[in-house]
Amino acid sequence: MPYEPGSKQCSGLITAKDSLLAAISALNKLENVGHIQTQLKKIYQELDEIHEGRKMIENEI
Repeated sequence: MPYEPGSKQCSGLITAKDSLLAAISALNKLENVGHIQTQLKKIYQELDEIHEGRKMIENEI
């Protein structure tokens, strides 16, 4: 993992995002799961936005 988490919140978000990426990748090998991948990608994007917000907050401290 190239990014060093600055807080427990960021660490948790990074772990969750990595797990989602692994799930999305694993689903590439299956048929008829495109709708699930789409939902996981949306969740990933939402977590990424929360993570960016956390990084901004932590950089202000």
